[in-house]
This record gives sequence, C-alpha cells and structure tokens, in this order.
Amino acid sequence: MASKTLTFSVRPRGKPLHKLPEELSLSSASTSSDLYTQLASSTKTSIHRLRITKGSDGSFIPNTSSRPVSDTGLRDGSSIYVKDLGPQISWRLVYVLEYLGPLLIHPLLYFLLPSSSSPTLLQTLSCTLITLHFLKRELETLFLHRFSSATMPLFNLFKNSAHYWLLAGLNIAFWTYRSSSPAAGDSNPWITWPSVALYVIGELGNLNAHLVLRSLRSSGGNERGIPHGFGFGLVTCPNYMFETLAWVGICGVTWSVASVLFATVAVGQMAIWAQKREVRYRREFGGKYQKKRSVMLPGLW
Repeated sequence: MASKTLTFSVRPRGKPLHKLPEELSLSSASTSSDLYTQLASSTKTSIHRLRITKGSDGSFIPNTSSRPVSDTGLRDGSSIYVKDLGPQISWRLVYVLEYLGPLLIHPLLYFLLPSSSSPTLLQTLSCTLITLHFLKRELETLFLHRFSSATMPLFNLFKNSAHYWLLAGLNIAFWTYRSSSPAAGDSNPWITWPSVALYVIGELGNLNAHLVLRSLRSSGGNERGIPHGFGFGLVTCPNYMFETLAWVGICGVTWSVASVLFATVAVGQMAIWAQKREVRYRREFGGKYQKKRSVMLPGLW
C-alpha cells in the first residue's frame, strides 16, 4: 500500500516551545521517531526533552523507530501536544551518582567513627557487604544494563540520590560503625554466617536475573521480550526477590534498625515496580506470557 502524507496540528502542553510549528507533515510510513526528530529539529531542543501525546485521548506516543506513525492512532488532521520536560540527565549517569553515595560513605565512616577500639567483626562484615553491594551495582550500571529510556528529568536526580546517600549511606553507616552500635558487640555465628550466605545467594541470583534481562534487548534498542530462566518461572521480577534476600542478609549482619528501615522502603518500592511490570507483561504479550500470582516474593507479594 502506497504511503500518503499525514498533516498534524501541533500544540504546546505547558510552557510554550520556541519555534514550535503549528502544523507538521509526515509520510504515513514514517516512524514515531521521525516525528520526534522533526519537532526537535524545528524547536532546536534535545529530542530527549520532548514528550508527545495524542490530542484525542492524551495517550503517550513513544519515541521508537520500530513503530510507524500510522500505528499510533494518529490520522490526517489529528492534533498532537508537545511538552518540554526540562533539562535531562542520562539514566546511566543517574545510577552511577546514586550508588556513589553509599559506596563512598560506608568505608569513610567505617574508619572515622570507631573511637575507643578497632572495628568489630560485625562492623567489618557490614562495611564489606554493603560496599560490595553498591560496587556491584556500579559495575552493572556501567557494563551490563541496557536502558529503555535514554534520560530522565534532572530534577529527579536529587530525590533519587537522597534515597541512597541518606538512607543507605549516612543513616546505616552512622548507626552501624559507632562504638555504641549493636554491631560493635560480639557476633552470634548462628545468625551472622547464615546471613552472609543469604547475602551471597541474593547477590548472585540478582546478577543472573540482570544477565537474563540484558539478553532481551539489543544494544541501543528499546525492544521488550519475555524473560525466562532461574527465578522467572516463580515470580515476575526475581531480580527484586534476590535483592530482598541480599538485604535481609545485610540486616542480619548489621543488627541495625537503620538497615531495616532502608530495606523496608526499598522492598516496598520494588514491589510497586514489580506489580507494574506484571501488568505490562500481560498487556503487551497477552497469551504468550505465563501470568504470575506472585510478582516479587513467592506466596507473599
């Protein structure tokens, strides 16, 4: 079928964009990525700052080269709204900066806080496990993860970083490495070493899940697939399940309420993400996807 020219009415949403055209014409064979490219070129704005929605129902039009613009529901004469999302920062850099906080804070306070005696076994183990956890995250961010979105609004960086720098960094470190900390006392081997074992299982399981997820997306692509493998037949997001196991192990070593607080907040947030992913899998893949009763913790959530 021969392609035809589609002309759209263009309107700003929120703050007006400089030189935003009132109309835009594209071939019906063009992709939604071409739509973003033309608007970015016209407004002299980074393509990552733009969010385009349909005027008919307000639904989001994704920036992808795999979807013809005619498949988005847009027709000749349709209206589109264009929003400037503001200054952006790459997701990869976001994660690097988030995890850098606890990665630096824990070794620093481990050496600075104890005043009357050397760090105990539990304090040394706590620093080692937490530092390795965030070092692993940094390495995965730099060399393993493939992101579906290139950037996020710069303003969100400060909110996201506070979660790690304050809750996982300063809060846990301050209450764990002080001489009056419960971790400054003697360890109970019946609790400490099973906790370390749980941590190791959690970290290795989490790494395996990330490797599976990486294999579903090509470099620079944003395609999605159905993950299979260890843990994926049990819950929607085994990466979150194993992350939880690792933090249960850390809590068993630190004996810190601060660790429990961070783990509780983190698990709650991961549970929300896991539920959304289950909904998305069911919507995108239909009968091809085996529905899960538990999205993160078997029999619990």
